[in-house]
Amino acid sequence: MQFSRNSNRRLRCSPLAEIYPFPVQFYEQPPTENISLQDFESFAVERLKLLKSIETIGVSYIRASEPYNKKLEIELRKLKFPYRVSSEEKLDDYEIRRKDHISHFILRLAYCQSEELRRWFIQQELDFFRFRFNELLDKQQEFLKHNKLEYQTIDAEEKEHKRKKLADSGGYSLVKIDEWLYYKVFFTDALELVRVRKVFVKDGFAYIPHPEIVIIVLNEFRQRLSKSLAIASRSLPVIQSDERLQPLLNHLSHAYVGQDYSVQKNVGKISLEQIDSLAAKSYPPCMRQLHKALRDNHHLRHGGRMQYGLFLKGIGLTLEQALQFWKSEFIKGKVDPDKFDKLYSYNIRHSFGKEGKRVDYTPFSCMKIIMSNPPSQGDYHGCPFRHSDPELLKQKLQSYKTPSAGISQILDLVKGMHYQLACQKYFELTHNIDEVGFSLSHPNQYFIESQKFLSGSRDVKKESSQPENSQRSQGSQPTRSTSTCASKPTSQAVSADMEGLEELLSEGYTE
Repeated sequence: MQFSRNSNRRLRCSPLAEIYPFPVQFYEQPPTENISLQDFESFAVERLKLLKSIETIGVSYIRASEPYNKKLEIELRKLKFPYRVSSEEKLDDYEIRRKDHISHFILRLAYCQSEELRRWFIQQELDFFRFRFNELLDKQQEFLKHNKLEYQTIDAEEKEHKRKKLADSGGYSLVKIDEWLYYKVFFTDALELVRVRKVFVKDGFAYIPHPEIVIIVLNEFRQRLSKSLAIASRSLPVIQSDERLQPLLNHLSHAYVGQDYSVQKNVGKISLEQIDSLAAKSYPPCMRQLHKALRDNHHLRHGGRMQYGLFLKGIGLTLEQALQFWKSEFIKGKVDPDKFDKLYSYNIRHSFGKEGKRVDYTPFSCMKIIMSNPPSQGDYHGCPFRHSDPELLKQKLQSYKTPSAGISQILDLVKGMHYQLACQKYFELTHNIDEVGFSLSHPNQYFIESQKFLSGSRDVKKESSQPENSQRSQGSQPTRSTSTCASKPTSQAVSADMEGLEELLSEGYTE
């Protein structure tokens, strides 16, 4: 017993215990130690596996729900990442936190290279941070103080004075109001809570109950991480000159996207005459909306042409078919053939990589559509679940012959900002199945899975006795290299990890 006490005392005084007092970090200081190239690779691969799992779980389950937390906890245990304070912390706990610290900064280097990569990385790290911050429980105040985030709390007198308004604004019981700490922050720091009317606002200040402080902390984490990624991107020329690191970082940065829908096997197998039928049966609502607007108005603005044009390219239209499709529709409106050739055909060829820098553009993912370039008046691009007024969305779903009970379920998911889950529910309702058996993250994935289901080539479960496995993909595409210049791993173990990573990242994207 005496030995145990001495051991714990030494552990608390160890350098790792001072550097990593909590299982969650703000990653303010980069690691300064030397590590082997093998550790560099294995740490990065393990974290990328985790972030991909976080993305998949987030699409399959409502964030912060009990099933979501259980699935994420299983992944964290399996991949050995820190997430909870234990009563008697061991040296292994601090070693795991060290891996967490180092692997985060490695992926910063890989994911600072473009806006889309940064957006994906930030979203997964935010979800990871949210889960771990909530797991701190009574250590949250200590963690905030350690990171110099001491928010102003209101005293008992002010709470009593505003007690009724605090309860009414958030729908909380008076017992909870008395029990919780309340923080007073500028309302601009709590816009997400203000928007859904969960907090009391007065004189420019929002009054935040302690269970909701995670939203304020997440905003701070997002701002710091976004700034750090912008700074890291300035170091790219130095990183890219390192022949050891550059191929690995390229491999990691290309790996997260799963199947590349700009390169698929269906090129030329879809005729223009099939498009109307396919739109009614197999288009996700975002593309169905664009197709209808194009047919009705014989025109789409640039945002709509990009989103829909790349989707059509992904389902198999050739460049010649795309030019014919857009031209035949536009000349029905106010655009004559010569004007189309001068103003629009260049952009279509450009999206196929035949003009300009000859970049072969890939179709937009759900995340890109939801997070960037919101539609304005007269636009039809974007995500209907994210960007449509709830009443207009309801009317649209009714016009698609969606069952009334299903519409209510979809609107509830939209209200909770679970847009991809709402689209997944729409897929189930329109295809008359109980569960899709995959995690939806791309419009072209929706189309492919719909075609498989309608052709009978996908086995669909009607019921499942194991809900934890219900959202897993029923198959995976063959392993393929995501970077032709990827370096060879320095050991067989890392090589196996790389292969396992590619298989994991391809889950749910069967060809």
